Amino acid sequence: MHARARPASAWRWIPTLYFAQALPFVTAMTVSTVMYKTLGVSNTDIALYTSWLYLPWVIKPFWSPLADMFGTKRGWILAMQLAIGASLALVALTLPTTRFFQLSLAFLWLLAFSSATHDIAADGFYMLGLEQHQQAAFVGVRSAFFRVGMVSGQGGLVYLAGTLGDFTGDVALAWSIVFGVAAALFVLLAAWHAFALPRPAEDHAIEHRSHAAAFAATFASFFRKDGIASILAFLLLFRFAEAQALKLVTPFLLDPRAAGGLGLTASEVGIAYGTLGVLALTAGGILGGLAIARDGLRRWLWPMVAAMHVPNAIFVYLAVAQPESIGVIGAAIAVEQFGYGFGFSAFLMYMVMVADGPSKTAHYAICTGFMALGMMLPGMASGWIEEQLGYAKFFTWICLATIPSFIVAATARVDARFGRKAAPLP
Repeated sequence: MHARARPASAWRWIPTLYFAQALPFVTAMTVSTVMYKTLGVSNTDIALYTSWLYLPWVIKPFWSPLADMFGTKRGWILAMQLAIGASLALVALTLPTTRFFQLSLAFLWLLAFSSATHDIAADGFYMLGLEQHQQAAFVGVRSAFFRVGMVSGQGGLVYLAGTLGDFTGDVALAWSIVFGVAAALFVLLAAWHAFALPRPAEDHAIEHRSHAAAFAATFASFFRKDGIASILAFLLLFRFAEAQALKLVTPFLLDPRAAGGLGLTASEVGIAYGTLGVLALTAGGILGGLAIARDGLRRWLWPMVAAMHVPNAIFVYLAVAQPESIGVIGAAIAVEQFGYGFGFSAFLMYMVMVADGPSKTAHYAICTGFMALGMMLPGMASGWIEEQLGYAKFFTWICLATIPSFIVAATARVDARFGRKAAPLP
């Protein structure tokens, strides 16, 4: 048997593991919308069908016990990274075909299920591979490299596709090359992790029946929490407006000005939204976490609700004014994303608060499942709504759609001390 990882060896695998967790997620959720828009797919179809890709993250709590019942977390990680690589390669092969939309969506589904399963195994392995004090020490590292994965996908891959498209004059070929590069990267990541991941003694299969019974009890206990109706409303509706806006931001940036968009190229979207936007999002998230740690969640709940939702008005301005300066557009997106990152800290800490207790890992997974459901369902109709209203009226509707978020925040029960650092003893 092998001991848990030493801090020096942990640096070999934690950054790459959480980079590998972020890249397929952002590819399924965001990069795919840019790709389909540049390939001529309608906003209605983009929003409807890519929203369905949230489903694996919605239902992953239901199959998460499989990672405990069969094999090791280490084995699941390696297998899923190879499956992700294969999915990306298959998407690359389908894009030049006449039925690229249907075929690539099928393989993006495989990518999404593989990625969600990888999340389960990676998060479980993190707790097995490190001592408790090491887990706390590396939590910032895993978060930082998750963001690196997001920038690499939402910024790097999109920019590369735009540049290759301009060079070759063939957008489908450009995206095929990009997905092929991503597939090769995941083969390399699997090879690296086969070498770098430790082999913790605790990483082994758990006896089937006892775990199944324990999981059923844990799942039932979540729905016996005090104020469960308020909790579920918060998880499902807090991101009601964002779920709709998220699917249409990149089509809005890419659509020509005659169609109400801003007429950016894919490379410009990669810089403005995928890079500057994600960096601003990260900065807002860091400051939000520090604010909650200092004063507690209750103190910052309303300022964060406002910070997350009020900046949606920026997209109304962009849709009406249609500024031509990439600097103005990038700055506007950065402000909106900073506010979103700052405000989203409250949502994350609310889930941590709800999950706190003996079964916090499983309960947090259930919370994230409901969060994903709250993103999936509103997003499915958002493309149709935009095509009926146009971008300016659609983003005005998004501002009105934030009202349920304020209502569920008003009814949320938040412990005044939760999230705040304990005062030092005299």
